[in-house]
Amino acid sequence: MADLITLFTVFLTIFLFGMTVLRVGLYQLSYRNMKVLLQRFANNPFKGMLAGIVVTSVLQSSSATMVIAIGLVAVGVLNFKQSIGIILGANIGTTVTAELLTFSNSIPLWPLLIIGAVLLIIPKQTWFGAGGILFGLGCIFVALNGFESLAEPLKQFPIIQDSLAYTNDFPNASILIGTAMTAIIQSSTAATGISMSFLNEGIFSLTSAIGIMLGANIGTCITAWVASLGSNYEARLVAMAHIWLNVLGVLLFAPFIDELAALSQWLSNDPAQQLAHISVVFNVLSSLIVLPFVQHFTKFVMFVHKYKE
Repeated sequence: MADLITLFTVFLTIFLFGMTVLRVGLYQLSYRNMKVLLQRFANNPFKGMLAGIVVTSVLQSSSATMVIAIGLVAVGVLNFKQSIGIILGANIGTTVTAELLTFSNSIPLWPLLIIGAVLLIIPKQTWFGAGGILFGLGCIFVALNGFESLAEPLKQFPIIQDSLAYTNDFPNASILIGTAMTAIIQSSTAATGISMSFLNEGIFSLTSAIGIMLGANIGTCITAWVASLGSNYEARLVAMAHIWLNVLGVLLFAPFIDELAALSQWLSNDPAQQLAHISVVFNVLSSLIVLPFVQHFTKFVMFVHKYKE
């Protein structure tokens, strides 16, 4: 068991390292433009949501988008209400990463790693950024394959069998697991990727994997909350709004995990794609439900969090 835990930690480290390198590459190519995009389009909730989708899709990190939004609000470039559309878009944009992970078994790994490594040593920003993207993706796909290789040995341990049986019988328990896992490793993408790998190998049921995905949406809020500490009142409200949006969205859909599982099976026959597609459905519906009520939601958050400077 100790050896498997060590290997799991190694693959998790490779995954998080790959995400970091990927984001560094993307930042090199687009960070300034993405920041300008948020500033320019946040004056309207719908346009702000579209900007949030684009920025998060490009940066491959809803946490990065949230940190940018909090920073813009903190310095007075945006106000709290303008950030709500960005948050809604960030929740949708992050699903692009989950869809990307479904290609882990169909894209050759070594060309990504070798070409990426070569480009990383070229002292030009564009080539360095492209190298970061390729090498980062290669590391992520290596880690996902590693997680899949651990699935079968893990299933042999009674404690794992009992835990899986419990989450299969009570899928909502997996929401708590997903929340805790994401809060600890600071990556909803990693939590979803691990779920995909184990789902592919049959170690998770589809309902359990969906529960973990839902929980990951809550756990990822910790990054924005930490980023808001020490900021002004409106910047802290942005982080709290992010938490409220994700918690309320999960509470709304949690009773319908079985229905979400049935819908995902209708959308695809591939387990990884099923989880990725239902993540898109959940986040898009959650954001669209709130979009017409941005003004009311803004007042709600300000009413609940009346702390002063």
